[in-house]
Amino acid sequence: MPLCESRDWNETQSMDQTLQTQVETYLTHLNGLIRRGRELREALAADPTDPSAIATARRWHEDCGVTINQLSGGSKAHWLARSFSEAFLMRSTDGHAVEGAAQTQIVQRLLGVLDQAVVTLSQMDDASLTSAASQAPAPHRFDFVHNPELRPVVERAYSDSRRALEQKDYNLALLTSCGILEAIVTDALEHKGLSSLVESGAPAEKISDWSFETRLTVAERAGLIRSGCARLPAAARAYRDDVDADDGIGAKAEVTER
Repeated sequence: MPLCESRDWNETQSMDQTLQTQVETYLTHLNGLIRRGRELREALAADPTDPSAIATARRWHEDCGVTINQLSGGSKAHWLARSFSEAFLMRSTDGHAVEGAAQTQIVQRLLGVLDQAVVTLSQMDDASLTSAASQAPAPHRFDFVHNPELRPVVERAYSDSRRALEQKDYNLALLTSCGILEAIVTDALEHKGLSSLVESGAPAEKISDWSFETRLTVAERAGLIRSGCARLPAAARAYRDDVDADDGIGAKAEVTER
């Protein structure tokens, strides 16, 4: 985010508040990752071969990687990015890196990287924030979305979803995450065009009238997405049906972190 020396005092105050808010958001997210990592470490210590714990570890690794990439500005030369990569390596007796560190070791090392990130962010003063903002642009996760007006909406929803997960509001996290998925898939379908989709056997009615399940099915059939959505649980696929009509955030099915 480039800074201009001619900004007036109000603009400077607004920028400082925005940067401080970003730091606080990252700190909240990092602390949530650390909490999950500690729980994961205990589960792996109890049973290193537990398939559920191993699957959870993979998801946690991915979440850590996304956050580290954002904090390092996408630079693999950044110390955070290097520390993240080195966490997955096992050192041989001669000091050379060898692939294949144990899961418990990886989790412990990544917790150390996250702790370092928390310390660094916590110690940043106003001058450091301004310098960081001038050197690294804000991350853009959803540049692939065709509708430019949708991108900031999905970006905010993504942040809200992560925050809800960290605060253990799993119902809201599920609903928001599914809404993001549906928005992205719908954007891809609309960009493809209804006429092209109908030729592939899609329903003839407007895309906005399709169910979430139908949108996923047609998008996969049209080659817009791969088969990853097959892992979505039933509660996710029927998330719109499970929304409580009174408050809009409840769900019929009990939602857990897993």
